Amino acid sequence: MTPEKKKAATTKKSAPKKTATKKSIKKTTKKAVQNETKSAAQIAESVSDTSTKKDSKKVEQPISSIRIRLSAFDHVVLDEATAKIVDTAERSGAVIHGPIPLPTKIRKFTVNKSTFVHKDSRDQYEMRTHRRLIDLTETTFKTIESLQNLSLPSGVDIEIKMG
Repeated sequence: MTPEKKKAATTKKSAPKKTATKKSIKKTTKKAVQNETKSAAQIAESVSDTSTKKDSKKVEQPISSIRIRLSAFDHVVLDEATAKIVDTAERSGAVIHGPIPLPTKIRKFTVNKSTFVHKDSRDQYEMRTHRRLIDLTETTFKTIESLQNLSLPSGVDIEIKMG
């Protein structure tokens, strides 16, 4: 075959590939643009991920709000624990709402003094559970870390909800 015939044969084969409808051209261009934007977004995320890993100690991002619920049988010990939590949260820069005193739960127990006959002689006991609520907003990683390292007195039950 001559070189002119080869060119003509190759152009005939590739010509049907180039013919396409307007819809398919629009779809392919949209896909190409989306792929380019995705790759640019992925590059930006990867760059920001590497920069935040290096500068994570320098730049603190707010995490979320924390709700701390404390309960104890002794109100003095409970107030000491809430004071420690509030002080550490203030030092780390969190916004504090509380401590809010919640209603005291009183559980009463009545026990007969004698085992069988004397119903009129009884003893009554009660357990008072004092509770406090502390809300921390605009918390950072530093706040959470300082609260984890905090040592609280024994006899205080702590419930932490992050939200």
